[in-house]
Amino acid sequence: MTPTRTETGSEPQLRPWGPDSLSWSAGIDWRAVLTSRVAILMQVAHPVVGAGVMDHSEFLEDRWARITATAASARRFSGLEGPDAAIDEGQRLREMHANIKGVDAHGRKYHALNADAYLWVAATGYWSSATIRRVHNAELDDAQEDMLYAEWTDQARVLRIPDRVIPATRSDFWEYVEHTVSNVLERNSCTDLLIELDRHPLPRHPKFPLPTPFWNAMAIPLAALLRLATSGYLPEELRDRLGIKWDSGRDRQFSTLVSITNGMDKVLPDRARHPLLARTTR
Repeated sequence: MTPTRTETGSEPQLRPWGPDSLSWSAGIDWRAVLTSRVAILMQVAHPVVGAGVMDHSEFLEDRWARITATAASARRFSGLEGPDAAIDEGQRLREMHANIKGVDAHGRKYHALNADAYLWVAATGYWSSATIRRVHNAELDDAQEDMLYAEWTDQARVLRIPDRVIPATRSDFWEYVEHTVSNVLERNSCTDLLIELDRHPLPRHPKFPLPTPFWNAMAIPLAALLRLATSGYLPEELRDRLGIKWDSGRDRQFSTLVSITNGMDKVLPDRARHPLLARTTR
């Protein structure tokens, strides 16, 4: 059993993921990289998150530093640096967001620790992994899917999301997602900015040893691939609301992408198919 730590007061025990978790061994699929941009776009479509990012984030100044910091944080709260580091990272993130507040472009007050908004950011992580399994016909049996969801709720508590807003069951979770997509998410200046940024390759990594044209030779096709994946995995209703064009040709391209990645998945070793599995088999 993954070590736990009880926080002070009335908070529940915190159970970070670890080597014995199903999330490490089967929950994180290598194809999840294809939904990385989708999750971010869905996050900032929440009016509170989008406003907070536009007003307080410095991701435009140094996008690689932001990507590196986000990846390092995800490693910590996912338990890859041990349970204590995961618990401490959850607390650090909550404290970091405590002063992120303001008034958005529509005159609405916002605060980053709004419980629904804070939940939504974490929820897109579970949504992404579950969507990969669904789209790629890789769903586990009901008991295992329930276990993965239960472990995600453990991670939500590590991130200090209040129990009162965490959907109790998988069924409740998908009802929550449907409601949020239909009634809460919106097109805003942050979604428009991200969609525009994704039309271009990432800036050259500062440690890339060759000139920019060599970088772009790799980055431009990758950007096109991620644009296709982002559009394809997005809920259709939200895709339309964000003004992302989709037609039969793009649909065929996305189906081809799914088929190719499914074929690759059949020949990859388990350690490559589930990257966190490698941590349990060293």
